[in-house]
Amino acid sequence: MDALFDFTGLVAVVTGGSRGLGYHMVRALAERGCDVVIASRKLENCERVAEEVRAMGRRALAVATHVGRWEQCDALIETVYAHFGRIDILINNAGMSPGCPSHQVSEKLFDAVMNLNFKGPFRLASEIAHRMSQGEGGSIINISSTGALMALPQVVPYGASKAALNAMTVSLAKEYAPSVRVNTVSAGPFLTEAHTDWTEEELNSMNNAARRAGEPQEIIPAVLMLASPRSSFTTGALLRVDGGQR
Repeated sequence: MDALFDFTGLVAVVTGGSRGLGYHMVRALAERGCDVVIASRKLENCERVAEEVRAMGRRALAVATHVGRWEQCDALIETVYAHFGRIDILINNAGMSPGCPSHQVSEKLFDAVMNLNFKGPFRLASEIAHRMSQGEGGSIINISSTGALMALPQVVPYGASKAALNAMTVSLAKEYAPSVRVNTVSAGPFLTEAHTDWTEEELNSMNNAARRAGEPQEIIPAVLMLASPRSSFTTGALLRVDGGQR
């Protein structure tokens, strides 16, 4: 195994790990020796992925979690520490991106987006970073979006929540340094089951240098790099994986 990406003996928590980009992150970590906690809303989906991880010879734990609710975030943390005794890597991947004309955004929708995309990740990152800092340290990766870096219509709560996530990354990186590293992956458009409704015209007119949407596996090298203990001098960074979005 490549020593740069050898995660043997480490424990990773991936929110939204049962599908989409999170699923591919779970498999990539497990393939490189990591034990993985899959956290998502539906337990049966988490268990399905956990079985795949166990088939690779790694330990896996499925935990049904609504990341937008702090009591469930706290329960997830306690469950993982009770089961594994440690968390070395946290990937805040769970999120939602509903499109809606701004004047039609309800308070319920606004709160749902902010809770899932920022409030919950803040709770997980701050609590886990504190525990990491009391032990051997670790890596926290926040999966953000180019929607936080450019003004787009009809996704104001989404863009704002991801911009908050970006700011949080820098703050926590400074607060829990030097043993805990906190970084952001700013993702562009990716071909996952969340975007099965894209038209052929939309796929052929992506506003990036690559002129296409990304395949899920194309985000993996960035995640592995930031998760790896070998990236010990990289913290507070925002790494764009968006095909050259402009």
